[in-house]
Amino acid sequence: MITGVIEGFDDRRGYGLLVDQAGRRFFFHCVDIIDGSRSIPNGAAASGERTVGLLGHDQVTEVRARG
Repeated sequence: MITGVIEGFDDRRGYGLLVDQAGRRFFFHCVDIIDGSRSIPNGAAASGERTVGLLGHDQVTEVRARG
């Protein structure tokens, strides 16, 4: 489980980054947001499951806003 804050979510493109406490950035797509919404505001606390994407980069799935 990765916890952190949302940084740079782009509503138009439908993706953003979750930044953990160590400063690592994890890509996520709007379809990976658990509650069915298509956006999480920048600066919101969030968590998700760390996975490896198609290109071999870290990403987060099952993203949920916290708090």
